[in-house]
Amino acid sequence: MKKSIVSSSELRRMAALVVKTLKEKQAAVATAESCTGGLIAKSVTDIAGSSAVLAGGMVTYTNRIKIDVLGVDENIIKEHSEVSYACAEAMAKRAKEVFGTDYALSATGYAGPGGGTEKDPTGTVYVGIATPRGVRTERICVENATRAQVRNTVTHHAFEMLLAEI
Repeated sequence: MKKSIVSSSELRRMAALVVKTLKEKQAAVATAESCTGGLIAKSVTDIAGSSAVLAGGMVTYTNRIKIDVLGVDENIIKEHSEVSYACAEAMAKRAKEVFGTDYALSATGYAGPGGGTEKDPTGTVYVGIATPRGVRTERICVENATRAQVRNTVTHHAFEMLLAEI
């Protein structure tokens, strides 16, 4: 799914809506992030009152941390790679379990400017969400964007997924 670049102000507006909605539902979220480097959690904590809805988050930038700390099965990474539907799904599922939350968001991909593969070029990110109903992942691609623009857009997309589930 191709995504348009999201501005910082739009990301902040969406984060405020996420915090407000989670508070209204008395629900909590956690994160497991790779290429976003903690931006999903940071965007939530930029909003006053976020401590009521964010249990915590992990920046699992390396495979070793994904496996040893978060608890992603190493066979998932061996079979599918760390940039895949399966890895993003496992990251979200484990974050929900580790933090004991209603929801968890994950992101893993190539924010650029380098990296990427023929199948998953730079700007491709897999965004996972774990909910009380299950886990799912979406692949998004942000073309012709800076690293910061990719990260902002991915974070915004994660919030869209969360709001659609709540």
